[in-house]
Amino acid sequence: MMANKRISRLLEDRSGNFGMMTAILLPVLIGAGGVALDLTNMMMSKTQLQEAADSAALAASTALATGEAVNEAAAKEIAKQFFIAQMGNSIGSEAASEMAATTAVDIKTTTTSAGTNFEVSVGSSYDVALTPLMGVFGYQTMNIATNSTSTSGISEKETALSMALVLDESGSMDWNTTTVESKTCKKKKNWSDECKEWDITYVKKIAALKMAANALFSALDDADPEGDLTRTGAVSYNHNVMGQTQPLMGWGTSAARTYVAGLPEKPEGGTDASGAMEVAHLGVQKAPDGSDSESEEHEKKENETVERFIVLMTDGEMTGYSNQWNPTIDAAVRDRCDDAKEAKTRVFTVAFMAPDKGKQLLRYCASTASDYYEPETMEQLVSDFSQIAKEAVKARTLLTH
Repeated sequence: MMANKRISRLLEDRSGNFGMMTAILLPVLIGAGGVALDLTNMMMSKTQLQEAADSAALAASTALATGEAVNEAAAKEIAKQFFIAQMGNSIGSEAASEMAATTAVDIKTTTTSAGTNFEVSVGSSYDVALTPLMGVFGYQTMNIATNSTSTSGISEKETALSMALVLDESGSMDWNTTTVESKTCKKKKNWSDECKEWDITYVKKIAALKMAANALFSALDDADPEGDLTRTGAVSYNHNVMGQTQPLMGWGTSAARTYVAGLPEKPEGGTDASGAMEVAHLGVQKAPDGSDSESEEHEKKENETVERFIVLMTDGEMTGYSNQWNPTIDAAVRDRCDDAKEAKTRVFTVAFMAPDKGKQLLRYCASTASDYYEPETMEQLVSDFSQIAKEAVKARTLLTH
């Protein structure tokens, strides 16, 4: 009888239920926590992988369209280098390099009568390490994968361009750059000693500008050897527009080269770019009815699509014929820049060793932040003018998923 009572009492006792339920549910709770943490990690890893694939595909297709990649093998190498750079920010360069080795880069080139199209696909995957909590369910890693496709092309009937350079020939352009043109020794104890004092001649800003403009012209010529797609012109200014009421537009770059070569070796005067900007704008703008001179000239060579560009360069701030910044002239230049941009002319600006107000003005005038350049040396000025030419002829690319 006593034994039966003990058994009955044991069955009715619920004091250990919490412990038993905890023992039963604990693995489930741990697994649920692990799923939440790992799901967040996988989503982040998926995003990083997608961005790396996007960058790689876009870089390769752009390189093929612009000619930077001379063949598919070179484009694939560019894609993998971009992939490594992007993923290296997330998982480290060594791990990213290992991933790149197994990343698939496929390129499909299609040539038709309209031109050549490139389709670059980048596919990659890797195993993301899971938290130890997921080990409860026997999972140690989870595979994530992604793919990105970028397309670009070279049109058989390429886009033509008209470009006007607006160049500063004010008195400050006679100042020195930091680039040494020549140096001669003017003091030493005797012929066998090292020189104690040098007579150094520096390259003038105006000479640096001429070199930079010629670099731009050469880049345009390289992109259009026959000169059937490119029209260029130039206009210069100090406190006045210098010598012309239009930018002497002509086919190829010869007319513009001649104008730049004739810029004075010893510039003088103040600074006012407003009149020269108006001349350039009127020279390259497209009239709504296509009656403008540039449209008419391009029609003679059956150029249906024409992009318009202005390159505005200064080394100073707007002073007019004085040595003080003039806010009225500064505002007038901004208005001329607005006119050009509203007419869909792309404005590049170059502030060469310029003061702050000059830099602020040219930042405003540039069509985009990337169209503004701020060189402080002759070498950088030449490089920037070359880059402007490349931007003007760069093929467009389209990113798709």
